[in-house]
Amino acid sequence: MKIQNYRDVKGNRPVPGVVMRVVAGPDEGAPTFVMRVFEIETGSGTLHHAHDWEHEMFVMEGQGVLKSGNTERPLREGDAITVLSGEQHGVMNTGKGMLRVICVVPLVDGVMPGMKVGD
Repeated sequence: MKIQNYRDVKGNRPVPGVVMRVVAGPDEGAPTFVMRVFEIETGSGTLHHAHDWEHEMFVMEGQGVLKSGNTERPLREGDAITVLSGEQHGVMNTGKGMLRVICVVPLVDGVMPGMKVGD
């Protein structure tokens, strides 16, 4: 068992204005899933994309929109999101403060999807 505060985990910047912190995954001994915390600055967002796995998100703080195809749906603190395999999606911060989102993805062949071993 491991307990850590997400603020103590070194983040990386997958795109400008977005910090991703991997708070649970293979390094913590998790064999099946990766939990990440995204901090998204006002006016910034994740890339609009799709992939072959489903994942779940939870809005910890802030306001934004979930882009899905050509539609946008509002997001606010407390919202839970399920993104199914193949669905186009991206999250944008449209609020005045930080948007913080927990995102859980499955490990694929023991690696966080989209990442190479050692990244």
